[in-house]
Amino acid sequence: METVEELHQEYALQPAAESVRVQSCAWLLELSLDWVVLRASENIHHLLGESHVTLIDEPLGRFVHAQALHDLRNLFSRLSGTTGIARAYAVRLTDEPELVDIAFQLESGRVILEAVPSAGSFGECFGSVGGLIAGLSESRGQALLDNASRRMRALTGYDRAVLTYGDQRAESSRGSVGAAPADAGLPMFVADIDGSATDVFPRHPNDRALEAALLRAPGPDTIAALRDAGVRACLRLPFEADGVRGEFRCDSRTAREPSFELHAAAELFVQMFAMQLRMDRLRSS
Repeated sequence: METVEELHQEYALQPAAESVRVQSCAWLLELSLDWVVLRASENIHHLLGESHVTLIDEPLGRFVHAQALHDLRNLFSRLSGTTGIARAYAVRLTDEPELVDIAFQLESGRVILEAVPSAGSFGECFGSVGGLIAGLSESRGQALLDNASRRMRALTGYDRAVLTYGDQRAESSRGSVGAAPADAGLPMFVADIDGSATDVFPRHPNDRALEAALLRAPGPDTIAALRDAGVRACLRLPFEADGVRGEFRCDSRTAREPSFELHAAAELFVQMFAMQLRMDRLRSS
């Protein structure tokens, strides 16, 4: 096994373009299934008080409170074997007073853990999902898509919500927003196209696990396309219904702080909408 010093030398020789990066509004850790740190974003010292180099090949429990680790691993045990995203809110990882919201998922045999400053609004987003879905119960066909896009925009507060499902499309906009670029490589969140990006140490260009990170940094071509469209922040919510792929895409003309609670509430809305969509297709068949 390579030493940390050897990894650091290898990392320094690799061009930054080859490595997946993370938006600097978040912190990221790639962990083994035993929760040993394999990679860390280079801003992790702001969260854990330790250099990203120090963390490598060490158990995460060395750097966080035992109770926080216990709670996160309990969540992880319920996630094992699924493709979902687990979340924890208002977590205190260290002795620092700042709380963080955490999202983690399994990808390629790794635990991808991301943290952002806590939004401090737990429950507010979820409380509106039921009512928004109830308003779709009488909608059919294109009207169902149109109403869903309006409700997604209301839920997220973004300037535009575009719903695509197969070759069908619906859009709800507030004000003028340019044509959004179609980019399958767009991360789930873009908080601010004018924000900076942080490298992940050590760089492994052939390890693609971090491509699943919610807040991986978009590439320069994607940023340029968003800027041309007047979009500064966006949120993606892909889904599938009856074997047909769809996606909600929310765009904002201003920067948006990433909220894992909002993302979870929007995912719940999407799951319930997909059920409505299946029922509508059954009625039409």
